[in-house]
Formats: sequence, C-alpha cells, structure tokens
Amino acid sequence: MTEIAFHFNVPDKLLYSCRLLRKAYLSGAQVVVTAAPEVLAELDHLLWSFSPTEFVPHCRADAQENKLAGTPVLLTESVAACPHHGVLVNLGHDIPAEFERFERLIEVVTLADDDRLAARDRWKHYTDRGYAMKRHDLAAGAGA
Repeated sequence: MTEIAFHFNVPDKLLYSCRLLRKAYLSGAQVVVTAAPEVLAELDHLLWSFSPTEFVPHCRADAQENKLAGTPVLLTESVAACPHHGVLVNLGHDIPAEFERFERLIEVVTLADDDRLAARDRWKHYTDRGYAMKRHDLAAGAGA
C-alpha cells in the first residue's frame, strides 16, 4: 500500500520542492512530480537555478523516451506513462490519478487557504480508503 505523507505549512511550495527533490535525488530515489503545467514550468526553471553548486537532474515527461528512464526526477501533468514508481510528489490540488502505483506519495501544502482546504479533502479521501497518513508540520519545527 502506498505510504502517504503530508508536508504542511510550507512557506514556498516551489523552493521547498527543490530542496525535497535534491534530498530525494541524493538518496538515489526516482521521483515523479505532478502539478498544473504552469507550476511545472516554474519548477523546471527553478531547478536549474536554485542552487549554483548542486544540480538536480530532471526532465519533463514529454521528453524523448530514452531520457525518461534514466532521469531521476520527472515533471508531468499525468503519471499514466511514467516509468518511475518510487516517489510521487503532488503539487496540485487534486488527487493524482493512479497514485496507488507508487511506493510513496508526498503532498506539499502551503499556508494558503485554498491549498489547505484542498489538502483536507485529499487527506479525507486517503484516510477513508485506509491509508496510513504521516504528517510533517513545518510550523511545528520552526519554533524548535
């Protein structure tokens, strides 16, 4: 069964995602990131520039097929044709279709009201189906 973790109270979804993807890449994980096209475009751009000394190899899922299998981080609107099944990072408001194919799902949730409300609906969806949930609250760690 897919392990699901929510990362709550994220101040900047894209910068946090860059750090998360860097950590996943350095650990050897294969990651698929799903979001709206404009969010993926911003993330793609930011992954090229957020750390001048560390590069996170990535590509869009519409790249040539021979690049997809060898790239540790894939950016896509739909996970249907992705060759990776390790970690799925959801930056959108909807429940990713076929998330069950992945070993882990990470939901990244900002402080914005619309993001929090959509996350509550996703949390309920997953718990209603028996998934064990992990909660990572960034606000709780800020005071420590």
